Amino acid sequence: MRIILIGPPGVGKGTQAHRLADILKIPHISTGDLFRRHIANSSRLGKSVKSYADASELIPDVVAERVVSERLSRGDAAEGFILDGFPRTHDQARVLDAILETRGAKVDHAVEFILDNAELTSRLLSRGRGDDTDAVIRHRLNVYEKERDAILGHYGPVVAELDASGSVEEIGERLLSTLGARVLQVLGVHGARSSRTAD
Repeated sequence: MRIILIGPPGVGKGTQAHRLADILKIPHISTGDLFRRHIANSSRLGKSVKSYADASELIPDVVAERVVSERLSRGDAAEGFILDGFPRTHDQARVLDAILETRGAKVDHAVEFILDNAELTSRLLSRGRGDDTDAVIRHRLNVYEKERDAILGHYGPVVAELDASGSVEEIGERLLSTLGARVLQVLGVHGARSSRTAD
């Protein structure tokens, strides 16, 4: 199962992706985590990424695409993954389609996390990061809104909306319900395997 989580910064995609990955036994691939790893390693790519991040700008498509393509080529992503933070633009969505097509795969589910801007701003400010100022947050939300409709239009019938308000547990239950029967089917397979192992 190949799932992408769509939504503005601070909406809780990363938390839910991590929880869902544990349930479905597929990797959570966060572009933010991948970029931070490059920054920590002080690689040439990491320095380039840092310069854009410091300016609260989107990482250029060519950089993001290269990082994501490399990660998706690893064996643990062959049976599925949960993508968080990519694609952020329509061009990136088309590139992801092309990457998956070479593997005979496609995006199965796209879930849009929805939360009002006042709550988003409150969540981001509560993180206590030095770069999370009102001005920076407004800029990041505006950047997201500019690409939102194009991405949702691209994925069309596989897009589902998710109310991202409430507790982590409540949102997680909604996410499982939103993904529906296919998730339950996967859970049934894993449950059967566990039972056989226990026997």
